[in-house]
This record gives sequence, structure tokens and C-alpha cells, in this order.
Amino acid sequence: MKNLIATIVLCASTLTLNAQQLHEEGCGPLPSKNQLRWQEMEMYAFIHYSLNTYTDQEWGFGNEDLKLFNPSDLDCRQWARVCKQAGMKGIIFTAKHHCGFCMWPSKYTEYSVKNTPWKNGKGDVVRELAEACKAEGLEYAVYLSPWDRNHPEYGRPEYVTYFRNQLRELLTNYGDMFEVWFDGANGGDGWYGGANERRQIDRTTYYEWPETYRMIRELQPKCLIWNDGSDRGDLRWVGTEAGNIGETNWSLLN
Repeated sequence: MKNLIATIVLCASTLTLNAQQLHEEGCGPLPSKNQLRWQEMEMYAFIHYSLNTYTDQEWGFGNEDLKLFNPSDLDCRQWARVCKQAGMKGIIFTAKHHCGFCMWPSKYTEYSVKNTPWKNGKGDVVRELAEACKAEGLEYAVYLSPWDRNHPEYGRPEYVTYFRNQLRELLTNYGDMFEVWFDGANGGDGWYGGANERRQIDRTTYYEWPETYRMIRELQPKCLIWNDGSDRGDLRWVGTEAGNIGETNWSLLN
């Protein structure tokens, strides 16, 4: 695919598990069955591909031209095949990054693949990659940014409902998910429906994570939750994007 920039980050099991419970004998965190299964995956891919792939920006502002997205040679099966050949056991895909552009035809926004030239608005990258993973025997997961620089209601209660509606779409229409990933970047400058302003939120309370977590557990019982907010769910990062791990961040499984 011409000018495709897809960043694949290897995600090994050095990410520390958040304790689900303490062992009776006090030997430290006791992993859940889902956490143990995640550890045994060992390595998977994280693919960031979105509208801002074509604007040479790490983060889109939320007003990028939808006409830029027209990947005529997109081949998700090739992505999955390469990941499998590399020894990976799954893929996390960026369904929506901070710009708010949805890589699936969400019914809750017009800022998605359904209004691009690609496949005359009939395409769905999230589905194509889900099917490719299934064909190659890989597990599948999605990243959904809590922050949305496109949505006019971001920072207000109405946006939280919108966010959950989109999450429900992803968890009910694309098969089993081994993980859902929520980013820690929240609030700042954005387009916000044309307001072109800076909006700040308290990420520890704004998203009402406990309610969102209940929905995930109900819809996808085996799905692990990665969150860099105040309530970190089942998994967390090691504390730096440089990939360096502190001495105490060892795996407690052997």
C-alpha cells in the first residue's frame, strides 16, 4: 500500500500484571486465569494505522480531511501472516486514536471510514483485520482512545455515553477479544467539532471506569483491560515509553 506507515510495537509479557487477589500465604500477587493466559502469549503486535498515517503526524488534531484515507492496496491478511511468521500470537489494532477517526463504520459518528473514498465508504479495517487474525490463528484485540479531539462533547457527560457506545460496537461485532487497551493521554488542544480549544478533564473520575469495566466483563468475559488511568484494570505499562523496565518490575510467574 502506497505510503503506508504502520508502526508495529512488540508487546512482550514484561508488562506487569496488576494483582487480582493476594495469595493466602502472602507470597505476592496471584494472577487470574485470564492474566496467566495473557502471560503465556509471550509476544504480540501493536499496529497503529489511521488517518494520521497520511499526514505525517503522531497525533491527529481531529479535523484531518477524510479524503486522505484511501488505501487501495490494504492487505490485512499480509499483516497477520507476517506477525505469525515472527512468532507473535496476537494483534492489538488502533480502532480509534486521539484524533477521533474510527477505523470501522461506527453508527455514532460521521468521522470514520464510512465517509472516505476507500471502498466507496463500505470498508471496515477493524473487521478485515479481525478476519485475517482468525484465518491465521491469531488472537485479536483493540485500542480505543478515551480522548477524542474530534468530538464536540468531549469533556462533558454526553461524551462518556458516546465512548461506551463505540466500545460496545467493538466488543459485540468483531468476535472474541483478548484485550482492550485504553490510553493514558487525556485532554488538551483539539478541534472538538470546530471549537478549536483546549479541554482538560480529570481522568481519574471523568470516564466512570467502573461502569465501563462492568460492561466489558459482561460482553467479553475473557478480555483483559489495559488502562493507564486511575483504575488500571488487569494490566499496566512499565512506566516509560522508552521500554526500560525498573528493577522491581519483574514477572511474578515462573
